[in-house]
Amino acid sequence: MADIAVLMKQVPDTNAKIVVSGGRVDESAVNKWSMSPFDEYALEAALGQGGSITAITCGPERAKKMLTDAAAVGATDLMHIMVDDLSALDSNQIATILAAAVEKSGATVVFCGKQAADTNAGSTGPGVAEMMGAGCVTMVSELTGDASGFMALRPSSSGMERVSVSAPCVIAFDKMSTELRRPNVKGIMMAKKKAVETLTIADLGLDIGSASISLENQSPPAEKSAGQKFEGAENVPTVVAKLRDEAKVI
Repeated sequence: MADIAVLMKQVPDTNAKIVVSGGRVDESAVNKWSMSPFDEYALEAALGQGGSITAITCGPERAKKMLTDAAAVGATDLMHIMVDDLSALDSNQIATILAAAVEKSGATVVFCGKQAADTNAGSTGPGVAEMMGAGCVTMVSELTGDASGFMALRPSSSGMERVSVSAPCVIAFDKMSTELRRPNVKGIMMAKKKAVETLTIADLGLDIGSASISLENQSPPAEKSAGQKFEGAENVPTVVAKLRDEAKVI
């Protein structure tokens, strides 16, 4: 069994209302935060491997709740890198922080989601692998084996392919057919007692410098125009014409 580090990000829940104020997403208005869905599959894959699992996140104080949730289903160690505003960092800075956290955990196998549900950037897995000098397989939907020889299923230009990789490696997960486990009462109670190791960037011995990009503003998508409703067979020609001439779907 290999020691596995699972990288997780706390994002607004998919059902949460997003408010933009002053050209920025108002995080204080988000009423529910959750683990990024693809990270849930990464955690599930790690739990299936057995051994020591270190759940790692980089973010503000509220992100600790997500680590406790990971402990409730079986994560053995919890590491929180305190960063109040992730949007102030670029992807290279975040990858540098997470790679240093992985090194501190002692893990040589890293699981993460293929992309975060808020940014959809998909840069974390490859970025951390680059910092570690490790192999990287992304968009994995099925995994067998162990650190001595994982076999990962992922899409390719001609269909699906199986890729062999061994430690040190980073594996970024897509949605899997495996059913995600949910915490039971015993797991929840035990997780409340589990300590979270909280570190700063300075504690990791890093000087990440300044971000190479800056966020100018954010804005909500334009509102969709009101829909149209047609009833009765006599309206079929009108509907067909609109689908052909306006929607251009036929």
